[in-house]
Formats: sequence, C-alpha cells, structure tokens
Amino acid sequence: MTHSAFDGYRPPEPPRGRRRRRRDGVRSPARRRGLGALGTGDGGREMPMVEDVEFSSYYGRPVVKAPPWGAPIGLYLFVGGVAGASALLGAGAALTDRPALRRNARLTALAAVAVGTPALIEDLGRPERFLHMLRVIKPTSPMSLGTWILSGFASGAGVAAAAEIDRLLGERLPLGPLRPVLRRAEGPAAAVSTVLGAPLAAYTAVLLGDTAVPTWQGARRGLPFVFVSSAALAASGIAMITTPVAQAGPARVLAVLGVAGDVVAMHRTKESMHPLEAEPLETGAAGRKLRWAERLAVAGGVATLLGGRNRWIAAAGGAALATASALTRFGVLEAGIESVKDPRRVMIPQRERLEKRRAEGITDDSITTGPES
Repeated sequence: MTHSAFDGYRPPEPPRGRRRRRRDGVRSPARRRGLGALGTGDGGREMPMVEDVEFSSYYGRPVVKAPPWGAPIGLYLFVGGVAGASALLGAGAALTDRPALRRNARLTALAAVAVGTPALIEDLGRPERFLHMLRVIKPTSPMSLGTWILSGFASGAGVAAAAEIDRLLGERLPLGPLRPVLRRAEGPAAAVSTVLGAPLAAYTAVLLGDTAVPTWQGARRGLPFVFVSSAALAASGIAMITTPVAQAGPARVLAVLGVAGDVVAMHRTKESMHPLEAEPLETGAAGRKLRWAERLAVAGGVATLLGGRNRWIAAAGGAALATASALTRFGVLEAGIESVKDPRRVMIPQRERLEKRRAEGITDDSITTGPES
C-alpha cells in the first residue's frame, strides 16, 4: 500500500475488529450486507455504517488561510492613519494661520511615515519587494495603489516637514542655495500630501476588505469609514498633546467629529454584517480591544468638549483618543485573523447569501448558476 505526503493529515482510524463468523463458517447475511438492525435479522432497515459527524473542513484545516500579518502590519495600519489625517490637519492650520499647529501636524505626518514604511517593508520580508510594487500601476489592486499613495505622500510630507524643521532651527540647516528651492517647493509638496492624506488613511481598509477573510470581507463597506474616523482621532489627539490650546482649535473640532464618526461607523458596520462574521469583533482579545477603543474614544471626546482649553485635560484627552485609534486598528486586524479559524464563518454566510440571491431570481451571474434541482 502506497502512502502520500498528505497521509499525515488524516485523522487516526479506529482499530478494525476481526470478522465474526457463524459456527458453520458462513457470515451472517445481515452483517454481510450491512442491513438490518442488530438482533432483528429482518433486513428491513438500513444499519448505519459510520457515526454521525458534523462537517468542518478537510482534515480540520481552515477553509481560508489566514494572512501572515502580525504586529508590523498593525503598526502600519495605525501610523498610516496618523500620517494621512495629520496632513489634512496641517492644511487646515495653514489656512487658519496657526503656525504651531501646522508645524506639529507636518512633523507628525513625517514621523508616522518614517515609522510605517519600515514596518511595511519588514512585513514584506525583503526591501526590494516594495520597490517592485512601483514598477507598474494596477488600478484593480489596492496594494499597488496603496504603494503609490504612500510613496507620493511620503515625498510631499518630507519636503513640507523639512521646511518646518529649517524654520524651527533658525535656518541653520546646511542647505546653501537649496533653501530658496525648498521654500518654493513647500507649498506644492504640502498640497500633494493633503490630497493624498485621506486616501492614505482609508486605503488600508479597502485592502483588508478585498481579501477572503470573513470578518474583513463582511465589513468591506463600512470599514473605510471606521478607519478614516479612527485616523481623525489619532491625528487630533497627538496634536492636542503637542500644541498649545490657543492654536489647537481645529484639532479639537476634528477630535469631536472623529469620535462621533468612529462610534457610529463601527456600530453600523457590525449591524450590516452576518452575525458569524461580526462575532470576532465582539469576542476574544479583539473584542476587548475594540470595546476599550470605544470607551477611550468617548472619554477623550468628553474631555475635549468640557476641558479642551485646559492644557493638562487636553493632553489627557488627546492620549485617550490616540490610544483608542491604535486599539481599533489592532482589534480589527486580530478579529480578521481570528475569523478564519472557524469554517462556519466562511461557509454559512456564503450559503445564506447564495440562497438569498436565488430567491431574488439572480441566476445569470458567476455566483448563482441556477436553482438546485
């Protein structure tokens, strides 16, 4: 008997008993054919040959393979939102003549990109894989578009932050004849990072929803709103920590809007999902992170509304908002990875959606090929 490499995945088989024969050497007809209940011998009923089992998946393996994403990707999800929303906040500060808020927001955007890009490359495994993503632009790939968004944003944010650093140091950077060039490039570079800020904050949600992971795929319509609101929490919270209250007015407004958007978007997203798909967002370690994220977001919003003009209360509220944003990103990431471990979360929602489409008469696409005969 030959064996294959997959035999190691098979569950152990129960030991086979020896066949029992009658004394005359002839096998019992009922046992030979597998018919009839024990003790009756009438052959009128079928005897079960195997135990009743509940189907899970082949050899107990997950139906969908979990993505190999860990802490570096969770960090990238968080700081990507911080960078994108900080660029938008910096643009608002420039329009309202708040130089301290503008400077801090631009420096925060650059610092977030400086942390997030190595985290992304670390998860890819080799730096050249990131460069290979820049060889072409593939509009149908969130990863391809996201790489270009990140690269363009980082370039604009870097130039704008360099101009702020030069001013902060009293123009003591050894730029020489490049200083006038930097001054002329500052405005267009800041505009580029502002335009790409919202896509940078949201594209990671589109990337997660484009996978076959049940929780992410089920939340694909609402997750971009959750991530944009979460990014607003983080950027405004950091700005409230680093900026004097006299110039942090736009950050406080963005914080309150972000809290409202985050809480509403998360609840609406879970309500729109199948209960099995939403379950990892409410249970386990991921569920605890998301519950604490909501509590901290509400607490930070209340602190912003009632005491945002007090320096210490504003800093405490900002820390709560930034922590809530981080917990949201890590919680969503962990919930998706947890969701693939139970085959029910893959098969049952798909089966129910298929039956719904058939009931609606949708049978002319690649998903439903017609009613079962």
